[in-house]
Amino acid sequence: MLELADIVRAVGPQERARLALLPSQQRALQAIEQCRTAALGGDLYQCQHCSRLHYSYHSCGNRHCPKCHGQQTQAWLERESRRLLPCAYYLVTFTVPAELRQLVRSHHKALYGLLLKCGAASLQKLCWDPQWLGAQPSLLGVLHTWTRAMLYHPHAHFLVSAGGLSADGQQWVEPQNPAFLVPVRALSEIFRAQLRQALKEQDLLSIAPKEAWAKDWVVHIQHAGRGEKVLGYLARYVFRIALSNSRLERFENGQVTFGYRDSRTQQHKRVCLPTAQFLSRFLDHVLPKGFAKVRHYGLASAANHKRHEQALGLLEKLQPATAPTSQASVQSAPAPSATPPTRLCPYCGIGQLEWVEEIRRPLIPP
Repeated sequence: MLELADIVRAVGPQERARLALLPSQQRALQAIEQCRTAALGGDLYQCQHCSRLHYSYHSCGNRHCPKCHGQQTQAWLERESRRLLPCAYYLVTFTVPAELRQLVRSHHKALYGLLLKCGAASLQKLCWDPQWLGAQPSLLGVLHTWTRAMLYHPHAHFLVSAGGLSADGQQWVEPQNPAFLVPVRALSEIFRAQLRQALKEQDLLSIAPKEAWAKDWVVHIQHAGRGEKVLGYLARYVFRIALSNSRLERFENGQVTFGYRDSRTQQHKRVCLPTAQFLSRFLDHVLPKGFAKVRHYGLASAANHKRHEQALGLLEKLQPATAPTSQASVQSAPAPSATPPTRLCPYCGIGQLEWVEEIRRPLIPP
């Protein structure tokens, strides 16, 4: 199967240096190039049946690598699913207008965080208003920077509880209007004002295009059931970037072709790009070192652990005796085995692989 690493290796070090301008981008390309190769070391196994040797190399662990973090993703999904409150949820999406995208791209280390911070602040401001909720909800925010065609499109998703805990912690409060959580237009205006003020404090307002403040900003709110399906969607991109190896279709004559499903028509489409342009799109989504793309606010924040438990207790009392909680739908992880699972030989498919020795990482990577 064609892999992103194949394309990275084919480009060569000089072209990669021209494309990867930031240290985080350079690290990402180097990690993807070396992932599961001898450059990172590993282990040597031998089949007990056919005696053939099998090399198992270490993964790079870079959060932008499409081959890494499968187990970590599942662990995150199970942990967040257990923290879901037994209530309905909304998915709220804040999108940066096109006029500001270049500014965000140029100052991504600061503005990615502000996008999440301002989105959360806007939601909580309206939720505390007794006209709409008058309580503190649970918010899980995740940053995304791409479309399905891998174009640069910074936006933030928030999984928000349909209700919240009263200020005194004694009551679970439902939204005043059962049809929506908060009014979208008001939320959009508050978010725009919050981000404008944040840019001013960062001394970036003067270089922001003025047209951005004269237009309506896109904020979208939709029902998210009990939250599990949205969590599953978010989990796919928490520990890696938009592109999976399975979406790569062809790499020939200096062109890369990958597929995606159009979000409006649900039709399968293809994009064919020169290799350099393809990698440039990929590198647009590499995050700054240490940036946390998943953040918790309101009842979901670590600082409000006690209030989260209070909300959970109140909601469990409100549930019918036969109704399962959101936690019941999450499959528990299997108990760890006392011995590691056996591995069958990939060549004969009959014999078991027996560990022979460790393959040490070279002192000077090839």
